[in-house]
Order: sequence, then C-alpha cells, then structure tokens
Amino acid sequence: MPGPLPPPPFAFQTAGDAADGLLPFGLDMATLQKGTLLYLGLSSLVFIAVWLVGFLRR
Repeated sequence: MPGPLPPPPFAFQTAGDAADGLLPFGLDMATLQKGTLLYLGLSSLVFIAVWLVGFLRR
C-alpha cells in the first residue's frame, strides 16, 4: 500500500512551476496574464474617469 500523497504546493518557487500546469482551476499562464492586464487597464480607466468627474465638479 503506497504512503499518503504529498500536500499540494503552498507557493511557486519560480514562474516555471506555474507554467508547468500547476495552476488551479485549469488556468494557464497566458490566460492569467491576459486577465491581469485587462483588470489593470479597466481599473486605470475607471480611476481616471472618477478623478476627472471629481475634478470637474469642484
């Protein structure tokens, strides 16, 4: 009878670990990068829009 399974990694040591398919939920590195860039771009646009509205209303 084999021993217990080792626990899943708590953190990645290198970006190569994540690229080896160890990301959860079936994600891959390209999808994660695209989602991150989309989030950063949209949040920057919203920040500028809110700042501009506040600046013009004073």
